[in-house]
Formats: sequence, C-alpha cells, structure tokens
Amino acid sequence: MTINHDHLLNYPIPEIRQTIRWQDTALYNFSIGLGQDPMDQQQLDFLYEPRLKAMPSMAVVLGYPGFWIRNPDTGVDWTQVLHGEQSIILHKPLPAEGEIIGRSRITSIVDRGPGKGAMLYNERVVTDARTGEKLATLEGTTFARGDGGFGGPSGPIRKPHPEPARAPDLSVDLATRPEQAIVYRLNGDHNPLHIDPEVAAKAGFRQPILHGLCTFGVVCHALMKALCGYDPARFGRMDLRFSSPVFPGETIRTEIWHEEGGAAFRARVVERDKVVVSNGLFRHAGSA
Repeated sequence: MTINHDHLLNYPIPEIRQTIRWQDTALYNFSIGLGQDPMDQQQLDFLYEPRLKAMPSMAVVLGYPGFWIRNPDTGVDWTQVLHGEQSIILHKPLPAEGEIIGRSRITSIVDRGPGKGAMLYNERVVTDARTGEKLATLEGTTFARGDGGFGGPSGPIRKPHPEPARAPDLSVDLATRPEQAIVYRLNGDHNPLHIDPEVAAKAGFRQPILHGLCTFGVVCHALMKALCGYDPARFGRMDLRFSSPVFPGETIRTEIWHEEGGAAFRARVVERDKVVVSNGLFRHAGSA
C-alpha cells in the first residue's frame, strides 16, 4: 500500500481528552532530568507539589493521539519513519493539574521522490477543556523514508533556522541518567527501542536510545535555565531538528547564541562530541 495524499491529509486522527494530575506533571519533569540536585530550589519548583510548575516541553505528551501512523490504512511504512523536527508555541503556561484536549492533524505532505522518502508535517493544538483557552501549538515533521514517489506535491519544504557561524555566547551542560529512557516512557511513549536491548541491537544501536522528545525536554530545561530564569511565563517558542540519537547517561551540552527576541541554539553530547540537535530557534513570550 502506498500513500494516498488526500486520504492522509484528511486522516481522522483521534481527539484526545486527558486529565493531568500533579503526579503526571512531576513525573514528566523528573523524566527529563530535573531534580538531580535535590538542593536546587529552582528545580524543586518543578517537582514539589505545593508549588509545582509544568515545564513548557510537557506539551509534547499532552493530548498525544498514539502511534496512529502505524494503522494499515495510512499507507505509510511505519517501520521507516523518523521524527525529524519539533516545535512548541506556548500560548500560556501549562497547568500542573487540570483537563486538556489535544486535536491533531496532518497539515501538508511533501513527496521527495522515489527512494528519497516523504515528509509529513503535523500540528497538534492543546486547549484547556474547561475554558477552551489555547495552551500550546505543536508542529512536527515526520520523515517517511520508505514512501517517496507516490505522486504528491514536491513542496513547499520548511527552511530550518540558520546557525550562527561564530562561537556560542554561552552553553549549559545537563547530564542524563542511565535509566532515563526507562523513566521517560512512563509518559506514554512505549516504543521498545528505548528499553529492549535486543530491539535496539536490531536497529543498529549498541543499547536502547533516549527518546527524541526526552532530548527535546532536556534542551528545553537548558533554555529555561539560561534564558528564562526557570519562569514558564517567559517562554514563547522553541523549534529544533533532531540530528542524532542520545544514549542514556550521556551529557547534553546546549550551545546558545543570543538573538533579538530570543536565541539560536544547538546541542551535542559531550562524551562523543556529536551534534544531536541542530537549527534551534528560541523566542521569549511576546516575541514568538
């Protein structure tokens, strides 16, 4: 089965209504690495229930419709898909508790040609179920490596944010924990690639890898620490490209260049000097 452009563009991705408990928020924050220093009061704000805050990146696990692209009627070879890009626009700080609704859709599909795969652009809008207020808009790109040549449009393709040629203005090192992928999957992403050594070996990795969206969360933590003083109200937007996987236990160094309204950034693992996130864009609230 191949991709049917019109069918996939209008695919009925299920709407998700989700109740957020304070335990869910604390688990998410812990799963992206907060709390490694139990004396850091600013990090405890994201773990201690009397004053609990939600990290902006938690939006990626809210209203998640599951791995729907695996359904046979999508026409997509799900074994060949990669999460290539992710962005968040935060319209207001996420609640630590409450009920939300996630509505997802495919916004465009690009056919890169036979043997070159396809690009699926998607959007999820997260709203407060009680008030209807928009909380976050998430946009992502899935690279369907096995599905090029289905006769769809060849563009447009979004341009990545350019990286400055000069040395970074500052950097933030955050260590990941050896068991971090095991903890992160409790947020709802149960892909065995992140826990089963045999599955990881078949995929060509020496061990289970960290979820890309866990890496996204670690980088969000670095940006919150360096640019927002750990205040979610100062966070506006974050876009990035995934360049390479991270192995749990490695140190992620986020390199930052100041720009008007925010910053450009990328991230690398210190131990292998390997870029894992590229073409990063950050904007403060009001500049997104």
